[in-house]
Amino acid sequence: MAEKFHTELQNLRQDTLEMAHQGRDMLRSAVDALIRQDPDLAESVIARKEEIHEREVRLEEHCYQLIALYQPMAKDMRAIACTLKLINASLRIGRYGKTIAKIAKEISDKPSIANLMSIPHMADLVIDMVDDAIAAYESDNLNVIEGFSARDDTIDALRHSIFREGITYMMEDPKNISRCMVARYLERCADHACKIAENVHYMEIGERIEIK
Repeated sequence: MAEKFHTELQNLRQDTLEMAHQGRDMLRSAVDALIRQDPDLAESVIARKEEIHEREVRLEEHCYQLIALYQPMAKDMRAIACTLKLINASLRIGRYGKTIAKIAKEISDKPSIANLMSIPHMADLVIDMVDDAIAAYESDNLNVIEGFSARDDTIDALRHSIFREGITYMMEDPKNISRCMVARYLERCADHACKIAENVHYMEIGERIEIK
């Protein structure tokens, strides 16, 4: 019984990793579509929204089945709890990717100011955090999420800087507010990376931390 449970748990974690990478890739592609002003790439991100939602439903159900059938305890239960959190965070990161892709599609034929607003740099830092949070879950290695608090502070500072810079563009054309909102969406993705890191820490150590 225990061997079967751990095999199923390992399969669940592998499937969850695939979903996490999908959410991350949607975000990466959405930002690339914004920077390149590529409406086709943006549309390809938007088209994946149903797929990631279906994965969320299927994987959450798998988690609940494992709990009901095997009544896991200690680290096994924490692993399932962490997996549920990662499923939710991956969906949200993918949704922010979809939202950024919609903005990219809407403004693909308008003058780009994305590069002027440090958005590419901010996106790289955020996606690095998402990558490291996923890697920590995959490898059970907490070293890769050390320093997340300072990294999140950097993201917050960039968001404020981009908003201040964006005021000038918004005064010229109120429609530019959508570009500035990209920074807010990226900041939220960094917050989700921090939440993943918190839950991985709890899964491994059994102690809760708060990254802020």
